[in-house]
Amino acid sequence: MKRDAILVTGGTQRLGLALTQHFSSKNIQMIATWRTQKPAVDKLRCSGVDVVQCDFNSMQDVRDLVAYITDSYESLKAIVHNAGVWSVDDFSSAESADRLMQNLMRVHVTVPQILNNELHMLLSRSQSETADIIHIGDYVSSRGSVKHIGYAASKAAQDSLTLSFAQKYAPKIKVNTIAPALIEFNDTDSAEYKNRSVKKSLMERHGGSDELIALVEYLMGSNYITGRVLPLDGGRHLKSA
Repeated sequence: MKRDAILVTGGTQRLGLALTQHFSSKNIQMIATWRTQKPAVDKLRCSGVDVVQCDFNSMQDVRDLVAYITDSYESLKAIVHNAGVWSVDDFSSAESADRLMQNLMRVHVTVPQILNNELHMLLSRSQSETADIIHIGDYVSSRGSVKHIGYAASKAAQDSLTLSFAQKYAPKIKVNTIAPALIEFNDTDSAEYKNRSVKKSLMERHGGSDELIALVEYLMGSNYITGRVLPLDGGRHLKSA
C-alpha cells in the first residue's frame, strides 16, 4: 500500500490541475478526482497520478472513492478540497432554487465533510509531524454576493467546516481554508472584463496559480497554523476603504 499521498478533488482542470502537476513533479504520489473526461486525465495517468472518476452528485461514487482510497493507501499527507460549482443564482422557481442550492451544498460542504470523516484515519497515519485538510474557499464567503447568493452561502458553510474540523482533529491534522479572489481568468473572458476585474484589487493583477500553490505549500510546511481562513485576494478587501 502507498503512503503519504495527497488527494486533490477536481484535480484535473484549472487550479486543481496546477496543484496536482506541481506536487507530482516533486515525486509525491497524487490522487486526483475528476467528473468528466478531459485530455488532462490521460496525461496525468501516464505521469503516475492516480486519477479517479467521481461525480459528487452520486453518493455511490463518493462511497466508491472512499473505499478505493482506504484499500489502496496506508496514509495521506493532505486532502485539498478544490472541486467546486460556480453558478449564478436561479430564482425562476422554488424548484430551480432548491436544485441549485442542493448541488452547491453537496459539492462544497456535504462531500468534503464525508471525505474528512472517512479519511481522517489515513491523515493521522501520515509520516509527517502534521497532516493537512485544506478547503479552497472563496473571497465572497465573508462578504456575500448579490448575484451569487447560494454560492457565497455554501462557501461560508465550508469555512465553518474548517473551524469545526480543526478542533476535532487537532493536534495531528491541521485544517484551513484558502479564500482566493481573481486567481485565474477563463479562456473565454474578454479583455474588457479582465481589465475591469484587476482594478478591484490593490495589486491590479490576477494572482495566478503560482500564488495558490505557494500558499498551499506554506500551510503544509507549518506545524502550527490551523482553524484559519486565509485570504488570497491582492488586497481587494481594502480597495474601497
